[in-house]
Amino acid sequence: MSTTHEKTSCQRSSESRKPSSVTGVVKTEKTEVFSPENTGLSDVTAFQSESELNTDIAVKKSQQSPQHVTNATADVSQENEVSIQNFRTWDHGVDWGVLIWIVVIHVGLVFAPFTFTWQALALTLVLHWLTGGIGICLGFHRLFTHRSFETSQPVRWLIAWIGGLAGEGSVTHWVANHRKHHALSDQEGDPHSPNDGAWWSHMLWFFPKFSSNGYKSYNTRWAPDLVSDPVLNFLDRTFLLWHIGLGLMMFATGYCWDGVSMGLSLLVWGMFVRLVFVLHATWLVNSASHMWGYRNYETRDDSRNNWWVALVTYGEGWHNNHHAYPRMARAGHRWWEFDLTFMTIRLLEKIGLFWNVVDGQHQTNDVGPKSFQ
Repeated sequence: MSTTHEKTSCQRSSESRKPSSVTGVVKTEKTEVFSPENTGLSDVTAFQSESELNTDIAVKKSQQSPQHVTNATADVSQENEVSIQNFRTWDHGVDWGVLIWIVVIHVGLVFAPFTFTWQALALTLVLHWLTGGIGICLGFHRLFTHRSFETSQPVRWLIAWIGGLAGEGSVTHWVANHRKHHALSDQEGDPHSPNDGAWWSHMLWFFPKFSSNGYKSYNTRWAPDLVSDPVLNFLDRTFLLWHIGLGLMMFATGYCWDGVSMGLSLLVWGMFVRLVFVLHATWLVNSASHMWGYRNYETRDDSRNNWWVALVTYGEGWHNNHHAYPRMARAGHRWWEFDLTFMTIRLLEKIGLFWNVVDGQHQTNDVGPKSFQ
């Protein structure tokens, strides 16, 4: 775990995918990672050359904001060196705002046994899928971070708003963290690697405070395509207000329905219970899916496919598959790897809300090439 402001670096080699000696595993030295210069394009497949993809985007970004691009032709998957600034460290103390937010959510969970109703449980399950499944898994992750598909600007903003209600911060900062994770996965500079401790990767990593102006600089460094969006910036500034508003609305609905007890039931379960389970489900992808499970691909990190994490994250637990092919909209690559998020993407594609879904081919020794179109 780094605790200084010194820049660290890592190197990525770009080699072709080749089968390993282990049956059913594909060795993929060339992982399609996201660098700050690689924010995704709509007209590429999961197999397009990384160097082509990164160089094209980097040049465009350098033309828009050259001060934020380290090298217009940088490709972190090749032999080039990538310098990483550690904006968030313990040197600046604890981020009390984040700590208080997490503590309040977990304290609210204590009242769950005393406020249970079946109506509240149903609300919790629906909002867990809506905010965690649609907002985080489909939206923050596959749409905004990896550009696995395209949609209209109003739909993008709607999904960003829904994802914000999952309690994991703004979409811009979430994307910045995740892109850095892919660029430096399980290496020095990875925001949340189990190599720095299981609890660190699960939830301790976001408690250190940013340096002065570090939050803005960090987001600009890793999510340059999102920082200039005025709607996303507005959602970032009003993050807490939306949660307060949602909580008041749930209490008011329950109160009008069946008095104070129902209002408290919907509030405690729809807000606190739901947030705790959404947060820890997401965090399990960062921790458990880098420690336990099996691997379809020999990536340059410790990512694993974990079925029980996939179950509570609507398909995100097929993490080794994702690290091998980050831009691919489908995370489950074998028939038993159920991916509800991808099924949702396909459904919304069929009704015309999504398009240019990035999907393609991959292969394993035992099944051979297979198309997922």
